[in-house]
Amino acid sequence: MCGFTGFYANSGGRSRAELHVIGKAMTDALVHRGPDSGDIWQDPDCPLLLGHRRLAILDLSKQGAQPMSSHTGRYVIVFNGEIYNHLELRKDLEVIGCVFSGRSDTETLLAAVEQWGLNRTLQKLSGMFAFALWDRKTRTLDFARDRFGKKPLYIGWAGKSLVFASELKALHRYDGFTPEINKKAVALYMRYACVPAPFSIYKDIWHLSPGHRITLAVGDLAPGTDLRTAMQPYWSAKDIAKDSNQRLVDVDEQTIVDEFERLLSDSVRDRMISDVPLGAFLSGGIDSSCIVALMQKISSQPVHSYTIGFEEAGYNEADYAAKIAAHLGTDHHEQMCTASDARDVIPELPNMYDEPFADASAIPTFLVSKFARKDVSVALSGDGGDEMLGGYSRHISGPQIWSIMRPIPHILRSMLAKGITSVSTEKWQSFRQAKPLFGKHMHKAASILSLDTREDIYTRLTSPWDALPTLQHKDARFEEDDLPSVQGLNFAQQIMLWDTLAYLPNDILAKIDRASMAVSLEARAPLLDPRIYQYVWRLPMRYKIRNGKGKWLLRQVLKRHVPETLFERPKQGFSVPVGDWIRGSLREWAEDLIDEKDIREQGLLDPETVRTMWNAHCNQNGNHSEALWAILMFQAWHKRWI
Repeated sequence: MCGFTGFYANSGGRSRAELHVIGKAMTDALVHRGPDSGDIWQDPDCPLLLGHRRLAILDLSKQGAQPMSSHTGRYVIVFNGEIYNHLELRKDLEVIGCVFSGRSDTETLLAAVEQWGLNRTLQKLSGMFAFALWDRKTRTLDFARDRFGKKPLYIGWAGKSLVFASELKALHRYDGFTPEINKKAVALYMRYACVPAPFSIYKDIWHLSPGHRITLAVGDLAPGTDLRTAMQPYWSAKDIAKDSNQRLVDVDEQTIVDEFERLLSDSVRDRMISDVPLGAFLSGGIDSSCIVALMQKISSQPVHSYTIGFEEAGYNEADYAAKIAAHLGTDHHEQMCTASDARDVIPELPNMYDEPFADASAIPTFLVSKFARKDVSVALSGDGGDEMLGGYSRHISGPQIWSIMRPIPHILRSMLAKGITSVSTEKWQSFRQAKPLFGKHMHKAASILSLDTREDIYTRLTSPWDALPTLQHKDARFEEDDLPSVQGLNFAQQIMLWDTLAYLPNDILAKIDRASMAVSLEARAPLLDPRIYQYVWRLPMRYKIRNGKGKWLLRQVLKRHVPETLFERPKQGFSVPVGDWIRGSLREWAEDLIDEKDIREQGLLDPETVRTMWNAHCNQNGNHSEALWAILMFQAWHKRWI
């Protein structure tokens, strides 16, 4: 796992030595992504610079260092990620005469591009990656990002120069970069609690979309060109969903569970290849428990598993994880964190997520990454299971609410919503035998009763609030193409597809990438294998959601390794009580960030809306923690970077 950056300096007038100094500063901004080594390469014939920071995972020798040139010298690459099937590709390349000097997947990738071209190579790759590839012969820059968007890649303009990097903080080191806020991106952030690709928080900087590539003839490219128009998909989750009508309807359940376990075991095995110590996150939930169970089955030694717990009631799953670890026989590591430990992370979030990001589970994700990094350099996670196999409550509640509300007149729905929200989330939660987050889900259900389309319902279910506190672009939402309706999908399937296209890359994968890389830890997600994704989409819905529960298929696999009594419980989530903190120990910090004068001068948020929401929350007249956290994280980011 690594970080890279670079530029094509169209502005001219600067010597190679001056450009080298700029490139080194940009590269040094990414040292946390690659603490083991770093280097810079400059084209001798044009103002093109590539910089790389390395976290050595495969082939720890200098032969795996980057920037790396192909054997012919035509291509130079900076690459972030892992190609899990690179040994298979290498065998195919050796058959046709390729000779390798090292053991790295980067060298395999370069040889594949030389032999097969970039398009064919991308179709063959299985892994998580982002890279910039310079073709010295055609004077073109190629960029590509993996299918699900596990690795980030920002591209855009700093004056007349083309700049790019794994993280936005590197672009701040380019002397021509002016951080001008994209107001539409602010509205999108306020809607989704993250900035969705292909947008970034800055004007003229874009985040390459998952499963896309872009080819730029840099010498002929007009500065300021909207690079979204050049992004081309090489793989499409939507197309997989379109083809899902070719379902495995005549195969018995046992065979399907067997095949799913085989595919997942192969994916886990691929992701256990490492030249450095490796472990896994274990929350005690279904996804991570299944991954750890298969790892332990494959491994000849106890697997290192890592869990953190919290003192606050309702936020601690450490006991569940410990029982599963004991049953599986892993070498389990547990760390109990105090509220103070978690709160101490908050000032670091704007630097860690150098774009506004408001998923509060970033805090425990960072803490468990930091804990694991004491022993290992690679950790496997359970990310991806919810989106593919119906694991979120909205996959079940969304279609239920939609079917109930459609026949009801709008005026009656509005009255019902008002009645539900008149009862606080805390009071809803106090009902006997209420499930975790019941109050929050009741209020969210109420907020969608007045909506009229499936797209609007999904947007509301994934948004921290109903009304945006923004002055501009109040109706901002994803572009139409980003919420595609696929004929033949029911509402639950449609939500799962939208989650894969939007929530997964922009929230979940961004969260784990920045949190883990902040401590130089590589996180791998076996469930996000294209073979698994394609297989699961061919299955009828009963293999995903059954009897009001999601992830049926994962549960069947896990039952083979862990007793049901150890994992069958309500989904708890991986978060922290920020709503209570900002009323209490963080109140002074929060008050300072939402100063009415500052907000008014920024001209991005509505200060009256913010103040009304803040007062209601502090007076316990409703729980507005998600919306306020989004505002606070934006203000903290603004204070750090603008």
